[in-house]
Amino acid sequence: MYNRAFTPEWITELKSNEIFVFGSNLAGMHAGGAARVAAEQFGAIWGQGIGLQGQSYAIPTMQGGVDTIRPYVDEFIAFAKAHPELTFLVTPIGCGIAGFTADEIAPLFAHAIHTDNILLPESFAKIVNDDYDRFCRSFDHDADRNADNW
Repeated sequence: MYNRAFTPEWITELKSNEIFVFGSNLAGMHAGGAARVAAEQFGAIWGQGIGLQGQSYAIPTMQGGVDTIRPYVDEFIAFAKAHPELTFLVTPIGCGIAGFTADEIAPLFAHAIHTDNILLPESFAKIVNDDYDRFCRSFDHDADRNADNW
């Protein structure tokens, strides 16, 4: 269950150990939305559409459907786990110019709920928590039913 702070709605500055996580395009054309903020304020590199750059981390969201985003989110979560000294502030990636909804993107971050150095936007955290709660309730229900059969 996600039980920590949320990513601030507006990020204008970062502490030295914080990373701004934003949705990008594969070409790294950081011209609008959070990508532009990343380029103008947090060191995103023009022409680099994936990964760590300055105090930002790009997750491509403009190349297709949700399934094309999943591997990049998984790669990001693995990166964050390998760098516990950093705190990653995930913006609502994919929910602006890319045109996805939080209901579509948030479940990609389900594995992030157990990674203390990843902060999610409140909208993502609520969806991930609701999904987690539904899963646990279904598991508990199945376990109770199965216990009767032992």
